[in-house]
Amino acid sequence: MREGPVTLSFCGDVMLGRGVDQILPHPGDPALQETYIHDARAYVELAEAVHGPIPRPVGYSWPWGEALEVLDQTAPDARIVNLETSVTQDGSFMPGKGIHYRMNPANLPCLVAARPDVCVLANNHVLDFGRVGLDETLASLAGARLRTAGAGLNAAEARRPAIVPMDGGGRVLVFACGMPTSGIPHEWAATGRRGGVDFVAGPTVAAAAELTGRVREAKRPGDIAVVSIHWGANWGYGVSRDEVRFAHALVDGGADVVHGHSSHHPRPVEVYRGKLVLYGCGDFVDDYEGIGGYERYRDDLRLLFLVAAEPGDGTLLRVRMVPLQARRMRLEHAPAEDSEWLRTALDKVSRRFGSRLDHGPGGMLTLRSSRGVPQQT
Repeated sequence: MREGPVTLSFCGDVMLGRGVDQILPHPGDPALQETYIHDARAYVELAEAVHGPIPRPVGYSWPWGEALEVLDQTAPDARIVNLETSVTQDGSFMPGKGIHYRMNPANLPCLVAARPDVCVLANNHVLDFGRVGLDETLASLAGARLRTAGAGLNAAEARRPAIVPMDGGGRVLVFACGMPTSGIPHEWAATGRRGGVDFVAGPTVAAAAELTGRVREAKRPGDIAVVSIHWGANWGYGVSRDEVRFAHALVDGGADVVHGHSSHHPRPVEVYRGKLVLYGCGDFVDDYEGIGGYERYRDDLRLLFLVAAEPGDGTLLRVRMVPLQARRMRLEHAPAEDSEWLRTALDKVSRRFGSRLDHGPGGMLTLRSSRGVPQQT
């Protein structure tokens, strides 16, 4: 058995397409089919109007900014991201969708710069350019030796967990699925002969039982099991009773961490039976600067979650959160006043789950809970 805690990093949506793709060394076709904007470079101009000029091209590490130093210093055993972008130059715009994301495969060094151990693909943008685009996305990520979860060339591949071996023994298993509440069309579900995502029609008891059946089948002593879910609306802090029941059923069935995403800002944090539930991690890397309409949620503020768990049974030991801010399509450490705004907002919505957020060392936020997290700083 491994000695010392297992450490994991989580973030929400990583959108390296559209405007972000345009500032990288190999920008793809900027054409869009959105209602108001038809050229991806316009998103770069919106960001520049708010925070100033962005050099073009930027280096591949630019969008990650100061988050990379945090990851290098904390050295998590597994880095898990939700990659909400097609990686393709092929395929046609998926009809019936208002927003499409794709990055040029030649810009994959930008993703590699963050050294993700698992790229979750069960989301509402991985098939933005059809199944041809999905095929190229999967091939491009495999060519870069990046593990994926939640999408595949058939249902068996989409449901298969990504497996990250850990030094000293044990593994991190990442299962990923997506729900229609996040905007995933039913038609994107992978089948026996058709590529797509691991699609879950809703947060039901039966769906949780099917998922945890796979978790128990794959999990060995010393493993940490993560279930990553793309679900819920883009805006708002509310978590439905069905979503809470679903997350709890996943933990009851063997999941050690529930990694939720889709919302453009962080949602409540819970500790249930000594295990962590992140109902929504919020955006992490994107081109949303300068887009108005939801300023009250402070989408410019982002969180990197650093989680420590017992290697034997996955019991949660510590949660730290690094507040970051998007400026010029680059992540920087959030100023103290903005960090306090984020702490206050997330503390307020997490209280119903017995969770409180405090200031910790080095500008981080820490989680304490009445349900099983030691009160550590």
